[in-house]
Amino acid sequence: MTGKRHWTLISTHGAVLLEVARDPDLPVREIAGRVGLTDRHAYRMLADLCEEGYLVRERVGSRNHYRVDPNRRLRHPTIADHRVGELLVALAAPAADG
Repeated sequence: MTGKRHWTLISTHGAVLLEVARDPDLPVREIAGRVGLTDRHAYRMLADLCEEGYLVRERVGSRNHYRVDPNRRLRHPTIADHRVGELLVALAAPAADG
């Protein structure tokens, strides 16, 4: 087997959403660093999430504050009956011992 392919179960959009849920006042540069994106790519992910209603951007002084809409449905058809809040609760819970 030559070289492992790199992939994750959570998309970059999902990872950005999780970081915002953890700290709604994080600067974009910090979000980008935590998720492993460029600042520009993180801005694009935040804009997409705002455009689709998953995040609400509010200006507080010279900074942005983001609020997650926990009632927004997940996008993939196989899980569209679940809401963002459920995902956030599940990923915030301690890992089950195996």
